[in-house]
Amino acid sequence: MRLLLVEDSPRLRDALQAALADAGFTVDAAADGETALAFLDAYDYPLLLLDLGLPRLDGMAVLAHLRGGHQPTRVLVLSARDQLADRIAALDAGADDYLVKPFALDELIARLRALARRYHGETTPHLAAGNLELDTVQRIARCAGRPLALSPREYALLEALLRGRGRVLPRAVLFEQVYGADARASDKVIEVLLSGLRGKLAAAGWDGRIENRRGFGYALA
Repeated sequence: MRLLLVEDSPRLRDALQAALADAGFTVDAAADGETALAFLDAYDYPLLLLDLGLPRLDGMAVLAHLRGGHQPTRVLVLSARDQLADRIAALDAGADDYLVKPFALDELIARLRALARRYHGETTPHLAAGNLELDTVQRIARCAGRPLALSPREYALLEALLRGRGRVLPRAVLFEQVYGADARASDKVIEVLLSGLRGKLAAAGWDGRIENRRGFGYALA
């Protein structure tokens, strides 16, 4: 799951980016409001983790821009402003959730995962295709009831394909979901990643397949 983190404190931003990556998120990061708008105009993010006290353009202005464009991005505001009036103002402006600093990392991750399920219209943290199942909270993949040993990139790719089931996903879209905006690799690396993933799924006895729609992208079948 890809998200945009907007936080002006370098220490907190770096710590959150590392922790969220460890939790399975693909994270793009911005240090100010104007950079955040550039990211939001360039990419469709399912999730936005937004500080309010930002330089150049504050978080409320970023939120107004996002909602003015009718983007369905789920927004978790992360702020030191702990007054009830601040929470009400952010929620009225279009935030989906509000967490006050300091915070527990486990709670932050749980709230982001809940927002991700809402974004995709899911009522459960489980995704499935045939005898293949993903637990998106525990980040465990199972095939025919047995755990699959996947690398973090393979898991992220499989999750993106499952969430996009029923649609053809271009290679560039999958690359963005798995690697993020700052990756230096070519999106052709998705083909290598898919090859390894297909091999593991076949060895585990998966009863589905990942189709290559030449010139268009990939789809679960």
